Amino acid sequence: MHTARHRTLPLLVAVVALLLATPAMAQGKPARKKTGVLLYRDMVAAKWDTVKCVKNALKLNPLLFFRGEIPLMYERALTHRLSVEAGVGFTWRDYLNLNFTSGGGDADDYGAGTNIIAKPTYHLGLRWYHTDDIEPQGWYTQLGFAHIEYVKDIKERNADGSFSTIKHRDQRIYNDIRLLCGYQLLSASSNWLFDVYGGVALRNRGLNLVKETLVLDPDPNSTDEPPQYRYTEEPSNDIVPAFFLGVKVGLGF
Repeated sequence: MHTARHRTLPLLVAVVALLLATPAMAQGKPARKKTGVLLYRDMVAAKWDTVKCVKNALKLNPLLFFRGEIPLMYERALTHRLSVEAGVGFTWRDYLNLNFTSGGGDADDYGAGTNIIAKPTYHLGLRWYHTDDIEPQGWYTQLGFAHIEYVKDIKERNADGSFSTIKHRDQRIYNDIRLLCGYQLLSASSNWLFDVYGGVALRNRGLNLVKETLVLDPDPNSTDEPPQYRYTEEPSNDIVPAFFLGVKVGLGF
């Protein structure tokens, strides 16, 4: 009888140990899932390092042509998530600013008496992609800086409609800190890409606006020929918000 009890005791201990080990094994299953996600990301990073894929892109923004800015953008993937985008170009006539945001009285009359001076423009941004992919595509967030400068010389108009040799320099300088969100898509059959974006910016403006005023009621007591136009320069410096919405097209390689 004592021998049977001694044999039963180790058997009960073994059963209890097995029952206690079963929940521990069940709790270990989620850890294997986390390891699987981690291995997938490591696999994407490894493919990015070894596979010949798109890591560079040249882009143009056709909508900026209406703003008088013609930049060429270059993007370089640093990792499968992180890339840097830089651009350089020049400015010309800003048609949108002239038509909608000049506030009236702008002296630029689309050519006559106006000399547009091309100025360089610079862009630099750091981009973070929110999806794991071996190529720079998908949803992203970008923090960047931009410097844009528009300059033109305005000649004064004489009473007979001709232009004098007196000039006034109209200058508009913008320095932006931009936060953009967008989606970049590479073509499935070629290396063409589309980059749609929008965002906000904190803009530092340095302005010297040339205003032209038509004098309709000159001084009747004056013996001199009255001037038909009066020119003033309005310098200012401020910080304002700015908003962006655009699309870029380019080629990856």
